[in-house]
Amino acid sequence: MSIIAPGTPVPAFTLKRGDGGDFTNADLEGKTTVLVFYPFAFSPVCNDQFQVYEEVLDEFTAKGATLYGVSTDATWSQGAFKEKLGVSIEMLSDFEPKGETAKKLGAYFEPAGMTNRALVVIGPDGVVAWSHLADSPGDLPGANLIFDGLDAVSA
Repeated sequence: MSIIAPGTPVPAFTLKRGDGGDFTNADLEGKTTVLVFYPFAFSPVCNDQFQVYEEVLDEFTAKGATLYGVSTDATWSQGAFKEKLGVSIEMLSDFEPKGETAKKLGAYFEPAGMTNRALVVIGPDGVVAWSHLADSPGDLPGANLIFDGLDAVSA
């Protein structure tokens, strides 16, 4: 499976917020959204990834973007992960049915039953503007890739 292609409308999905509420396509409307798919809370590369993104979060916000972390971890694990790292990026759970949204967007790593490391930038119209799938779950996509994706929204 390959990552969702730019120009593709985002299919209907539901993820869980830390408070148990739903995050759906309706939450994308009129906003530039970056879905940051990551394998597991508390894994070393994931720790580094979100700390790097947090350092430049104001720059992402200045470009009109909101970032969300997405994994197949349960919401309570994600909450503990976010708190331990001291990051403000909201985490969304694709726990049950496991990986359903990641599968729809081509960000699921079937051999290991987890979310792959991927970035999906969605424009205010609900259409994918840019996407990136790491060569392996161990690769850390730098913040520069998100900036590239945000440039695609304004292009």
